[in-house]
Amino acid sequence: MSRKKIKTAVVGVGYLGRLHAQKHAMLEGAEFVGVFDANPARAAEVAAEFGTRAFNDVKDLFGQVEAVSIVTPTEHHYRLGMEFLSRGVHVMMEKPITTTTDEARSLVAEAKRTGVVLQVGHLERFNGSMIALGNRIKDPIFIEAFRVSPFPNRSTDVDVILDLMIHDLDLVLSMAGSEPETVEATGIPVVSPGKADFANARVTFKSGCVASLTASRVSKERARKINVYQQGTIISIDYGAQGLTITNTVPGAPGSTATQVDEEITVEKKDAILTELASFLDSIATGKPPVVSGADGLRALELAEHIQAAVKAGRPQAV
Repeated sequence: MSRKKIKTAVVGVGYLGRLHAQKHAMLEGAEFVGVFDANPARAAEVAAEFGTRAFNDVKDLFGQVEAVSIVTPTEHHYRLGMEFLSRGVHVMMEKPITTTTDEARSLVAEAKRTGVVLQVGHLERFNGSMIALGNRIKDPIFIEAFRVSPFPNRSTDVDVILDLMIHDLDLVLSMAGSEPETVEATGIPVVSPGKADFANARVTFKSGCVASLTASRVSKERARKINVYQQGTIISIDYGAQGLTITNTVPGAPGSTATQVDEEITVEKKDAILTELASFLDSIATGKPPVVSGADGLRALELAEHIQAAVKAGRPQAV
């Protein structure tokens, strides 16, 4: 028996929002009602491209849709999120969830009050390499994350910690299996006045696991990788290539040295945005918790704020 289609819309159709619109138009479980953008010409252009309607006022979507992607600048996330959540509309919120943890807590509480799904766009959870990895991470000792790219040559409303590093903060929190205890960090502006374009953070967890995270949006190269070290195993994830290598230590015969052997891992490459939105609709239809909940988005933002505080203070911070 086929499910009833869920009426959806996209709020904010800049570069990333256009991709959300493209996927909404593709999803079998969605009836794509329309798009809204602060730039009416842009909304009309994207609506025409994907055969849907451009709305001139975001309020015109109220009562017309059951679920929305909010893909606007972060400063608008809280206001728009509250407007839809309070009306019982399910929200797929791009990352970071909001600009402050107080705002994020309010969104999480409102979603709980109205009984709707609040999912946050930490996209790498839907990367093919993460899906292939499954639950292979157990008791990690050290995690290193490296996410760098050239400057995007567009206005950036947040620093590199909220722009890029937050992806890896979400991933590291999901991998560590423990709460963070202390943070030390360095961040510097390069081309963005008053906003760090490069940052490095070292997070120590209560379990003893340590994570080192580097993020740059002024690099000459582009890379998105995480290495996880645990007893007898090294897990290497390349998010850009959707590649996964698991290297296991094989004990040698008495008196000989152990060897390292790579497992053969098959990774089915995914359209991460399409997979993310399909998962969002599935949570709405089935009542299953979203893969990346509002609470997950809040945890990542809390850790990001501690890292920002450590950068500003120039000394380690308790979490």
